[in-house]
Amino acid sequence: MRQIPGVGPLVSTAMVAAIGNGAAFRNGRDFAAWLGLVPRQHSTGGKPRLFGISKRGNTYLRMFVHRARAVLLRVKYDTGGLGQWVHQLEARTARNKVIVAIANKLARIAWAVLFNQEDYRPTAAAAVAA
Repeated sequence: MRQIPGVGPLVSTAMVAAIGNGAAFRNGRDFAAWLGLVPRQHSTGGKPRLFGISKRGNTYLRMFVHRARAVLLRVKYDTGGLGQWVHQLEARTARNKVIVAIANKLARIAWAVLFNQEDYRPTAAAAVAA
């Protein structure tokens, strides 16, 4: 799990201590929501309204947001899949939203690696762009 950008020994051990093998969550989005990394939603009449992220969730694991700041600085020089995705996102939205989006993606990747018990394999640029 430590091969994931921004996830070092501190985050990985905290994640394993908090959720074990990840079986408590159906998917990565549920894990990201538990961390408080997805927008709060209020929908009525078929019209969804998305608000900012909540400050709830595991405060220790919300280090994903701080690690995403470091990833944003490093990934600017990356031409791979994650780097291209970040460049495209940065071109169309504000910096703090990009940071939270990176944190969300890192949390989902970390959950998938933990749940499937496989090593992290970065995706190719073509797969991310699609």
